[in-house]
Amino acid sequence: MKSPVSSTPPERRRPRPTTAILLAGTMLLSSGCAVANSAGGDAGQADGRTLRVVLTQEPPTLEPCEASLTGTGVVVRSNITEPLVERDPVSGELHPLLATGWKQTGPRTWTFETRSGVTFQNGEPFTAKDAAFSIERAVNSDLACNVEGYVFGNDDLKAEAVGDNRLTVTTAEPDPILPLRLSFLEIVPRTTDANAKVRVPIGTGPYAVRSWQAGTAISLSRYDGYWGEAPDFPRARYVWRSDAGVRAAMIDKDEAEIAVALDSTEAQKDTTAAYPNNETTALRLDGREAPLDDLRVRRAIDLAVDRQGIIDALLGGLAEPAGQLVPPGVVGHSDEIEPTRQNVATARALVKEAKADGVPTGRTITLVARNGMFSGVSETAEALQYQMEQIGLNVRVRMADTATQLQYQLRPLPKNVGPIALLIMHGNQAGDAAFTTSQYLLSDGPQSTFGTKDLDGRISDAGLLSGTKRQNAFADLLARQNDTVVQYTHIAHMSGLLGLSPSIRYEPNAASGDELRLAEVRRAEAAKH
Repeated sequence: MKSPVSSTPPERRRPRPTTAILLAGTMLLSSGCAVANSAGGDAGQADGRTLRVVLTQEPPTLEPCEASLTGTGVVVRSNITEPLVERDPVSGELHPLLATGWKQTGPRTWTFETRSGVTFQNGEPFTAKDAAFSIERAVNSDLACNVEGYVFGNDDLKAEAVGDNRLTVTTAEPDPILPLRLSFLEIVPRTTDANAKVRVPIGTGPYAVRSWQAGTAISLSRYDGYWGEAPDFPRARYVWRSDAGVRAAMIDKDEAEIAVALDSTEAQKDTTAAYPNNETTALRLDGREAPLDDLRVRRAIDLAVDRQGIIDALLGGLAEPAGQLVPPGVVGHSDEIEPTRQNVATARALVKEAKADGVPTGRTITLVARNGMFSGVSETAEALQYQMEQIGLNVRVRMADTATQLQYQLRPLPKNVGPIALLIMHGNQAGDAAFTTSQYLLSDGPQSTFGTKDLDGRISDAGLLSGTKRQNAFADLLARQNDTVVQYTHIAHMSGLLGLSPSIRYEPNAASGDELRLAEVRRAEAAKH
C-alpha cells in the first residue's frame, strides 16, 4: 500500500511539528538556577542577529536519540537534527523530509526513498546508510534511548540501505504506522559513536551547536550548507530560568525573543500567544485498592468534578473540558465522547450504594500531584479534594517532587500505600492513540494500574488497523474505557503560553512546547514582505 506522500523540494519546505513525547505526560521542572536579575547577564544582546530563547531549565542532554524528551527535543528537533518523515501538527498528515517518499512493500516491510544532495553539519553527505545506522543505534542498541521504549517498544527493527538513496525497514510484526514512528527518530551520521551517547550532536538541520556552557547557555549557529530554506537568524542562544515570572519579564525587558511555559496570568498581554499543547490532565484512579476498586466509586469521582469551574478559576480559561485522554487532532479522538457533566447528587448516591454493600468508602484516598506540573496545580488538587469530599469520600492531598511522583506513576507501582488518585498530565504529540493506550489503558501498561481483558484485546486489534478503521476502533475503545473501566477522571485538554517579542513573528502550534522550530521564526520586518 503506497503512502499518500509526494516529494517536497527544499525551497518549499513544509513546517514540521513532530514532537518530543514527555514521559508520563509530565512537564519539565526548573533547574533551580539562582538569578540576581532576569537575565543574569548571559542572555545575549539584542543584536537583531541572535534569536534568544529562555527555557524552564537546562536540557538534560542534547543526544538525538533522547529528543522525545521535551527538555532535549525543544532544542534538538528540527533545529540540529531531522528525521526521515515529518507530521503536520494541525492536519496530522505525514510529509517527506529526509525521505522523499515511502510505501509498504511487504506485510512487515516498508521502503523509503531518501533525499539526495543533503549534508551533515560536519560536511559528510547524508545517505540511506546513515538512516539505517541511526535506526540501529537508537532502537537496536544498548544505549537505552527514550525513543526506543516509548515509540518502538521492545521489538528491534531491521534496517538496510539498498544503495545510497533507498532504505528498507522490516518490523517484527505488521506495523501500519511505522512511518509515523520514524518521525520521532533523529538521523545522525554513521560516524557517530554507536556505544555511547553524545554531548554535541551533528545532524542535517538548519543550525549547528556552537557551544554549550554548562549551567549558563547553549549557542547555535546557522548551518550554511543546509539543504532547505535558510532561517532568518544567523545565531540562536538558549538560557533557562525556573521562574515563569522571570521568563515573562525577559520578554518585557527585551532580554529574550521567546519565553516558554508562561503562567496563565500573562495571557492578556500582547506579547503572549496561547496554543493547544496536546497535554491532557486527569486523575488516574488505582483500581487495585478499596474503595477505588469499586466501579461505582470511580464513576462517582468522575461525576463529582467541576471541570469548567477548575478551568475558569484556576487555569485562566486556557483549557477545554476533557472526556478522553487524547485531544482533538489525534487519531482515535472522538467528538462524540463528551466530558462528564458534574452531578453531585448522583455521585453521592453511588458512594452511598457502595457503602451499603460493604465498600470501605471512608478509607483515606491520597491524591498525589506534582509540584510545578502546571500553573495552579496545587489549587487544582485542593479543588479536586473538596469535590471528592462533597460526595462522601475522605481525601488528603500530597504534593510531591518529580522523583516521588514517578514512583506512583510508573510500574512497578508502590505497594502498601493505600488507595491512590494520581493527578497526571499526558501529552500525545505523536498524533495516534496507540501511544496512549499502550501506556495508560493496557492492564499491564507502564502507566496503568489495572484494566480488562476485553480492553486489552481491543487495543491489540486497533493497533493493526489503518485509516478510518483505525480511527473508529480507537474511538470505540476510549468510549468503552469510560463505560466499563473508568480508570481515569479526565479533567482538561491544556494549552501552553509563549512569550513573544514584538520584534519577531511566530505562529505556535500543538508541537511548539516540544519542538520549537527556530527556522519558522521570522523577523517582524521580514514577515511583512
